[in-house]
Amino acid sequence: MNQGLIPQRYAKALYKAALDRHCSESLYTMMKTLDGSFMTQPRLGQVMENPFVSASEKKDLLFTAAGISPASDDASNDCSTDTFTDFIRLLEENRRIEFIRGIALAYIAIYRRENAISTVTVTSAAPLQPDAAGRLMSIIRSRHPHGSIEYHEAVDPSLIGGFTVAIDNQRLDASIKNELKQLRLKLLSH
Repeated sequence: MNQGLIPQRYAKALYKAALDRHCSESLYTMMKTLDGSFMTQPRLGQVMENPFVSASEKKDLLFTAAGISPASDDASNDCSTDTFTDFIRLLEENRRIEFIRGIALAYIAIYRRENAISTVTVTSAAPLQPDAAGRLMSIIRSRHPHGSIEYHEAVDPSLIGGFTVAIDNQRLDASIKNELKQLRLKLLSH
């Protein structure tokens, strides 16, 4: 079976269960936390794929990575924690725990699509001044009047100057680095 198809199917089922239980938003937050843990701790993915790590150890790691105290897992009355617990149990039973990050990413994508959420990342060579960030954000909001926006800022000194704006799958590059690259390509083509 296709590894991209498995996470999609499980994420759809999880999203439907979360909707039925009225906790899709809090589970969305949990899945973003889980993905953030995978990004900051790359070995977490290796542990999930390791057959010598017990299922209970993987479960405890996933709870911690999702921002849940493992000790509260069965005692909690929180709907999203209960849904996450049930889901992890299902993955254990079906021996699909190694797909958890792909499932989390697919769930995040489904939730964003269903709730008209756009992600915006502004990367600049130096931290933006608050007034510049505010003007940029108002321009972005005027171009995306429907739905909501998750706004992130990043700093990348290699841009030299200027900024890049990534909105979902679109990218605007107004950096000095890009202008120098374009100039180089022009010079090489002549």
